[in-house]
Amino acid sequence: MRKKIVSARKFIPPSFSYLIEKKRDGGEFSEEEIRYIVDSIIDKEMPEHQLAALCMAIYFQPMSAQETATLAEEMMLSGEVVDLSRITKPKIDRYSTGGVGDKTSLVLLPLAAACGVVMPNMNGQDEDFVISTLDKLSSVPKFNPKLELDTFIEQLNSVGCVIAEQNKEIAPVDDILYHMRQATATVPSLPLITASVLSRKLAQGAEGLVVDVKWGNGSFIKDVEQAKQLARFITRVGRSMKRRCVALVTDMNQPLGDTVGTALEIKEAIQLLKGEGPEDLQELVLKMGMEIVRLAGVAGSTLSAKQSVQRALKEGTAFEKFKEMIAAQGGDTTVLDDPSKFPEAKYVRKLPAPKRGYVHTINAGMIARGVQILAEGEKKGKLDPAVGVSEIKKVGTQVKQGEPLMMIHYNDESKLDSALDYLKQAYRLAPKRPTPPELIVERVA
Repeated sequence: MRKKIVSARKFIPPSFSYLIEKKRDGGEFSEEEIRYIVDSIIDKEMPEHQLAALCMAIYFQPMSAQETATLAEEMMLSGEVVDLSRITKPKIDRYSTGGVGDKTSLVLLPLAAACGVVMPNMNGQDEDFVISTLDKLSSVPKFNPKLELDTFIEQLNSVGCVIAEQNKEIAPVDDILYHMRQATATVPSLPLITASVLSRKLAQGAEGLVVDVKWGNGSFIKDVEQAKQLARFITRVGRSMKRRCVALVTDMNQPLGDTVGTALEIKEAIQLLKGEGPEDLQELVLKMGMEIVRLAGVAGSTLSAKQSVQRALKEGTAFEKFKEMIAAQGGDTTVLDDPSKFPEAKYVRKLPAPKRGYVHTINAGMIARGVQILAEGEKKGKLDPAVGVSEIKKVGTQVKQGEPLMMIHYNDESKLDSALDYLKQAYRLAPKRPTPPELIVERVA
């Protein structure tokens, strides 16, 4: 656990109210003050109301890159730091701010491992309307996401990739801060997002990080300029911590791919691992995969990175690595070889287009809410793996009146009307064809 660092000169701890006032007025914390704040949070010496005030002060008076780097370092050291030094291959992780229909983590980890990159990945908390990677993997029978740190390291050494639940020993102060940010509406704070991501990912043993910052109605970042700021800030702070970091800003104003759900998205991920699937997801997997292998140094140029990624998909080594990862975590791989074995919904019905026209806009967040209503089980947090939506018509697609905008898969008819309220509102049709949005808005390195 955390070791308190003693400075050569005596540090006299200030009052919490002084620290709140200092940040409120735009002051910059010293390294000792940040270390003291983190120690006080871990030791539960800072009262909750003052921690709430501190989060709000940071939200309105953002921390500098150097302050944030120090905070990330101290948060990383608040718990266990995974030692992967015995693994000689490059260790790179991937982080996404979360998006509707985004199943790229399921593809990118085994894909990168097939290219010779070790991918240590623990999944933290996502936005409440986004179906997490672990939710999707729960549709694979017997898959175990809860790994002890020793098992986590062993699997990285033998398989090269792992998707696990966030271990409580990793950056424990982040969990406390995240719950406080939720309670105080300060989740969007760029320095606190950055410190959270870097502290967790670096504590997991990553030497570098590829970040997917999503913006739009299917993300908690609604403004593209804010997404660009986060991408630039996180790479800048990463450099300050002497870590390699690349970020892509990507569009989340419509679902990624053709499906939203759990088993439905696993099936789509299997298609992608075989070099097939929807064009938007194929594009994102290719671009993100290229960034990972280049950052890791296993490909020296853009062309060789592209060839490595395409070869792993075409030759099936990425899919085999995915099966290897699932098997290592106790999952039944027979469903991967035969996706028809995944649970299927009792009912499937179309969402008809109310008129003729072009799909002008889609609210991805509303689609996610609708799917969540259909998927919620009796136990809180337990999702029905069979339900969701598929064959999603994308922006720019022409439809006739009555033609399906999507297919709805459901088991409980009593939930359908509530879900339809969201699904119907998600689409806006117009007589003229709109220009589909660019998937990748900006690259920051």
